[in-house]
Amino acid sequence: MNRIVITLLCIAASVGCNRGGSTSETSSAKPRVALVLKTLNNPFFNDMQRGAQQAADRLGVELVVQAAERETDVERQMQIVENLIQSGIKALALTPSGSKEVVPAVVKANRANIPVVIVDTRLDPTAATEAAVKTASFIGSDNYDGGRTAATFVVSSTGGKANVGVLEGIPGHETGDSRMRGFKDGIAATPGIKIVASQPANWERDQGFNVFQNMLQAHPEIDTVFACNDMMALGAVEAIRAAGKTGKIKVVGFDAVEDARKAINDGTMLASVAQFPEEMGRAAIENAVKALRGEAAQPDVKVRIELVTKGEK
Repeated sequence: MNRIVITLLCIAASVGCNRGGSTSETSSAKPRVALVLKTLNNPFFNDMQRGAQQAADRLGVELVVQAAERETDVERQMQIVENLIQSGIKALALTPSGSKEVVPAVVKANRANIPVVIVDTRLDPTAATEAAVKTASFIGSDNYDGGRTAATFVVSSTGGKANVGVLEGIPGHETGDSRMRGFKDGIAATPGIKIVASQPANWERDQGFNVFQNMLQAHPEIDTVFACNDMMALGAVEAIRAAGKTGKIKVVGFDAVEDARKAINDGTMLASVAQFPEEMGRAAIENAVKALRGEAAQPDVKVRIELVTKGEK
């Protein structure tokens, strides 16, 4: 019996020692910085997460990454932010699913003295001003300029004559609205370029397919597509294939994700406006860490864009 008791005491002591040296306690010694994305079901945000993780590892902080299932689920994103605030994060990097809707969640972070970096999509300026929101930095591309870049390419690649179907993002969403505005302004001086249909497909591939399939049935004269992101563009490519019109309709997207680049080199897409989400992720965490350490963050970080066409990597 004595041997059994001694053995059990040794096991208990061993377990106690192991628990004291767990990796969770070791990692909790690092400041926790949260990156809240719109979704993890889009390669664009996967790339952003990768860049953020690289910066977090280099700067010695623990990165917590969370997202709603769908980009349209603004309420879930707000719940995620509020839960993270309660969990004791030290800084927050946020890609807003709704430019106006997420403002109250940012206000709560402000009240908790948690510095906030906004990434990719700006907060609605009126809503942010009315709520007296404070942010340390904005990291993102010039979406308006990207829309103009797409428009310039459409004009040149069609000889100035095209019937365009447009796949919009989420209505009222700053990112998509800026791209649309840039595209429309970019074709304004070319009367031969006509937008014959324009509908939201909410950034999603399956909706891009369904919306463009219906659009093409209603407007069979469409010979060019501008999609405000590549997921919708790839959905349009599938709808074009289903209609037996591959090679007859030009498709221009936005983001230049890997599948879009493959489609461009395969000839099923013509071009995409590239952003650099890894750079966004790195800059977001770098500036969030500066802010939590009491250092001056860069208030506005512009990440480059460029047009990707066939043969470019």
